[in-house]
Amino acid sequence: MEPLGGEVGRELRRFGPQAGIGEALAAWPAAVGDEIARNSSPARFQRDGTLVVHTRDAIWGFELTQRAAEISARLPGRPPLRFVPGLLAEPGPEDAPEPPPPPPTATLEQAREADAWAAEIEDERLRELVARAARASLARAAADRSV
Repeated sequence: MEPLGGEVGRELRRFGPQAGIGEALAAWPAAVGDEIARNSSPARFQRDGTLVVHTRDAIWGFELTQRAAEISARLPGRPPLRFVPGLLAEPGPEDAPEPPPPPPTATLEQAREADAWAAEIEDERLRELVARAARASLARAAADRSV
């Protein structure tokens, strides 16, 4: 029986510089913080070892290029970085922000007031839309005052 160390090493070298992308992806959020992590993501390594990072847009790319040395210092292996606009991974269910709370419900008095405001509108569909918007506005204003 021969040791497998040589075989394993040869197999890992087949992947070239891409072998470290998993480590870079795992380290990215801690290295850059939540906001930058939402707007950028390591994509691949170039043959020269440069880590190519996709950004939401060119503005993010420019901003992060200015901070490349600082970010690189926080990553395993301190790779040189190149920022380019590209596709970002969609957040998983555990990464997705919580949905906003439902809007406050209008009281009966607020609903009557909103319906009275909209009562003179002739178009039935428009009247209902205006009344619904007025109810939401009155309920939200009351909720904002109570805080």
